[in-house]
Amino acid sequence: MPSDTIRTTEGRGRLYDSVLDTIGDTPAIRVNHLGPDHVTIYVKAEFFNPAASVKDRLAVNIIEAAERAGALKPGQTVVEATSGNTGIGLAMVCAQKGYPLVVTMAESFSVERRRLMRMLGAKVVLTPKAEKGFGMYRKAVELAEKNGWFLARQFETEANADIHEATTAREILSDFKGERLDYIVSGYGTGGTVTGLGRVMRKERPETKIILTEPANAQLLGSGTPQPRDAHNAPASSHPAFEPHPIQGWTPDFIPAVLQEAVDHAFYDDLIPVAGADGIDCAKQLARKEGIFTGISGGSTFAISLKVAETAPPGSVILCMLPDTGERYLSTPLFEGIPEDMNDEERAISTSTPGYQMG
Repeated sequence: MPSDTIRTTEGRGRLYDSVLDTIGDTPAIRVNHLGPDHVTIYVKAEFFNPAASVKDRLAVNIIEAAERAGALKPGQTVVEATSGNTGIGLAMVCAQKGYPLVVTMAESFSVERRRLMRMLGAKVVLTPKAEKGFGMYRKAVELAEKNGWFLARQFETEANADIHEATTAREILSDFKGERLDYIVSGYGTGGTVTGLGRVMRKERPETKIILTEPANAQLLGSGTPQPRDAHNAPASSHPAFEPHPIQGWTPDFIPAVLQEAVDHAFYDDLIPVAGADGIDCAKQLARKEGIFTGISGGSTFAISLKVAETAPPGSVILCMLPDTGERYLSTPLFEGIPEDMNDEERAISTSTPGYQMG
């Protein structure tokens, strides 16, 4: 509806020493045009982080925890396996702190992700898509062992869930202080978000139900089959329930140790699978009807938020985690059918006046 006054801003009241100090404090934004009328849905927009994803939190904490522990030496090369967002976050952090970064990444992930990492100064080593996430993970291990590089270990490190316990969960508690919060809906990649949230919410907002989701055609948790692990708690092989799916950043072909904590401690109340096509559709709806630009993972989480909303009691409040921006998906099915050139309707608008027409 129209506003009676012009919007104003006053600044944040502080100056920042580096881009890393801008990580976190992402907004919870109300959804106004999608979903049933008897509930209120908010999205926690992690694309407000400086490198545009939730993984910025993880990236800075991995590096700073290693610095505090003395495990990462000045000038030492960092290496990590990633589908993209962690690598982009690490590239930002390493650029600021002066560490060389090598990322291993399956060739199946979107081209724009590898270009972004290279733009930020990282080296990107591609691995065969047939070897899936486990292959890129083992390649990172090989490179670390051969070269004496620091392996970030996003899938096992305590620094992962710790940062969500210390920041993401605390922001939610602050933003919803004195307000209802009936459900939090999240997917998983490493599992850091749901584990960190679970540690805090179970103690301080036990009435809030945590809903976890995973791809319908790659239900690793839903299968009930345990993950084979090695002596370091890392995956020993691909999980048998994995199939390729379009929700990049979600559900690698193994159950990460970080996620296993959420399973073992029952940090989530329900597990609901989602079809990739539903995630793509909901990402498009969020863009076109709310002006909220998220990727397939965010759209998939929102699809499950809508499903939860259908049967939620009247007055319920739902918070949906949106991990990243839609710009990470330009070369993926999210943008299929969206042309570069003018369509017939746009050409008709152009020719409705005589000047400045394309040939």
